[in-house]
Amino acid sequence: MSETDYYKMLGLNKNASKEDIKKSYRKLAMKYHPDHTKGNKSAEEKFKKISEAYAVLSDKEKRKQYDTFGAAGFQQRFSQEDIFKGFDFDNIFSELFGKTRHFSGRGNGMRFSFGGGTPFDGFQRQQKARPKGADLVYELPLTLEEVATGTSKTVSYQHQGRSEKITVKIPKGMISGKKLRIAGKGDPGPYGGPPGDLYIQSNVLGDKVYDSKGYNLYMHKEIKLSEALLGSSISVLTLSKKELSLKMPPGTKHKTKMRLAGHGLPHMHGKGKGDLYVYIHVNMPVKLTKKQKRLIEQLAEIGL
Repeated sequence: MSETDYYKMLGLNKNASKEDIKKSYRKLAMKYHPDHTKGNKSAEEKFKKISEAYAVLSDKEKRKQYDTFGAAGFQQRFSQEDIFKGFDFDNIFSELFGKTRHFSGRGNGMRFSFGGGTPFDGFQRQQKARPKGADLVYELPLTLEEVATGTSKTVSYQHQGRSEKITVKIPKGMISGKKLRIAGKGDPGPYGGPPGDLYIQSNVLGDKVYDSKGYNLYMHKEIKLSEALLGSSISVLTLSKKELSLKMPPGTKHKTKMRLAGHGLPHMHGKGKGDLYVYIHVNMPVKLTKKQKRLIEQLAEIGL
């Protein structure tokens, strides 16, 4: 192993940040990788050297040793086996080339084997699973009604510099965060690997009547003070437009939560539904008529 300047190999100075080192190596690795150079021995040697430089400078302790003792001193202390100890090409290439991209609405790696006594003897690449392309995530806004009944949506998104359209069937119960996988519609894989996938991720929109949390729905109903004291029945309209009668016992308190089982959102790919919860708000009059005031005073006189 010849004495080398690892910083110079990557086109960097000694103050380069960890991110600078990663970016430079990524750019050079794409340029000199054997899959791109097709048997060019000079480029293959260049790829070996920049990989060696990255293995040292991306490791905090090895970089410290290199900066302290210089190239010659470092190579006296570290063999090539030491340099590449813990340097996993699968993880490195997955990290550099396998990120997931998101739109708002929107691993596998290549393994390298260096035959012989050191990592660079022979440089025979084992082509196992080529890196998969990045997955794409498209956030699709849906109304509560669409979540309750299911729907079809045409999704339009920018991909590889062009507009792509795809029609997807949205099943019932696709609450916020749930995803549909469209295989092979992501970014193309590096070095001829398989393309990534497109994920359609639900983002449930707000509603004027109902709040939602998971598969449960929540709504507010206002009642009179007399209805709270004496008990009453109120009409509740569900998301499916079904009118229900909700009975409240005498003495119902302000902010009481009442449950209507099975009238929430349907479970995705399963049976059953969530629940509908009704919050009772007792309307306290701000201004009383003379008659109302007189009646309240009479109630006060008898201890109510």
